[in-house]
Amino acid sequence: MDSDRDTQTEDLEDLYENAPCGYLSLGPDGLIIKSNKTLSRWLGIPAQDLLGKRMRDLLSTAGRIFYETHFAPLLRLQGHFDEVALDLKLQDGSRFPVIANATEKRNADNELLFTRVMLFRATERRRYERQLVDARAAADAAGAEMQIELDIEHRNAELREQFIAVLGHDLRNPLASISAASRLLRRETATAKATTLLDLMQGSVQRMSDLIDNVLDFARGRLGGGIGLQIRPEELAPIILHVVDELRSSDPDRIIEADINLDQPVACDGGRIGQMVSNLVGNSITYGQVDAPIRIFAGVSGENFQIWVANQGTPIPKDVQASLFEPFIRGEASGNRQGLGLGLHIASEIARAHGGRLDVASDAIETRFTFTMPLAQIADDNVGVR
Repeated sequence: MDSDRDTQTEDLEDLYENAPCGYLSLGPDGLIIKSNKTLSRWLGIPAQDLLGKRMRDLLSTAGRIFYETHFAPLLRLQGHFDEVALDLKLQDGSRFPVIANATEKRNADNELLFTRVMLFRATERRRYERQLVDARAAADAAGAEMQIELDIEHRNAELREQFIAVLGHDLRNPLASISAASRLLRRETATAKATTLLDLMQGSVQRMSDLIDNVLDFARGRLGGGIGLQIRPEELAPIILHVVDELRSSDPDRIIEADINLDQPVACDGGRIGQMVSNLVGNSITYGQVDAPIRIFAGVSGENFQIWVANQGTPIPKDVQASLFEPFIRGEASGNRQGLGLGLHIASEIARAHGGRLDVASDAIETRFTFTMPLAQIADDNVGVR
């Protein structure tokens, strides 16, 4: 009888380790705490080397975008996710398509214990990948002319990935606000607090619509056209304070102090300035010290308009500061927050489009991002493309 139990135990262990699918378990902090040999064979990485990584570290660029913007938020919302198409990133840089299923395990107090993820080998490649393979084969057969067309398609494909990346990043903060407000409203009646939250949600929805247009603006910048601006005299205090309220709603435990010293309109694109402030404060929430306040200042100094956002935390190394405003540059986030490394790049592009600049200073006391823009007279209200 003992021999039968030993055999059964060995069979169960073998079923886990050598199953025809990959298994991994994530701790409450999102780090991998267990995985099977099948997944290790697929990735070409020993199981012990996977421990302590995040699931997003195993994914391709496109897979990370989908994971951050779709998979992870819905998993937190409903506790499970089924049949999600992702691309694993192998050691040689190639993609390995899988179908993922995930479910959370919680205790009686609804505290997250761990998350189980099951990965099945995908039998079909993405239509986009098939098109690239077919296009490359056609180019080899047709010669130089077809090769040029393939290069154009490849560049367009890269641009489409940038579209998705910007969309995933810039919708995160307003979506978090809507999600947080919705959760609170489910517990409230028609109180003054509920009315305030509804107003914030409506503002966030409008802002989401505006941010979709930013995808095209980002592409225009990549192609050399710059970011389009709607320049007019703007009362910036309400815009900045609304952004601060959004972020406070999405992360009520963080202290955000705002010193808005503006008694005159500023010639700028108010929506873009609000977007820049949102990205800078969101960056401070992600990387700043959790128990220290985030400070925001906006005001006029001499002939310049200035906004700065400061947080406490680990200083940014000098060599990292040099490339901080490049796309897809990420640091080590505090807590469980993750990002795609686009926020500071977009903020710097907005600053440059206004004829200003975005600087960073970081030491043991604080990290401060400062936007400085010369004040200018308004000639008209037309769109200016820089």
